[in-house]
Amino acid sequence: MAATNLLIWGFLIFFFVLILLDIAMIVSLLRTGDERRQLIVWKTSSFTLLVVVGGLVIDIIESVVKSEAMLINPFVKLSVTAMVYLLTLLYYRRKYSF
Repeated sequence: MAATNLLIWGFLIFFFVLILLDIAMIVSLLRTGDERRQLIVWKTSSFTLLVVVGGLVIDIIESVVKSEAMLINPFVKLSVTAMVYLLTLLYYRRKYSF
């Protein structure tokens, strides 16, 4: 019973962190700033789009090879997108900041 409660609480914490990452990604995309900040967001967005499109292409190829319906969970894709965006944003902020 205690292990199940711990697992449920761990999942809920993970779920809320993913929701916060999604909100942070949207806020980051909407905020304006100087040219350096725009460059960082542009590079981050480009890399994130590349990863997401690559993942979708792999999902499509896998579904065609296995001859099964394409099952894409939007929550999982959005969560992966937010995590990739956050990690890439942190990388480019460190690379282009003084």
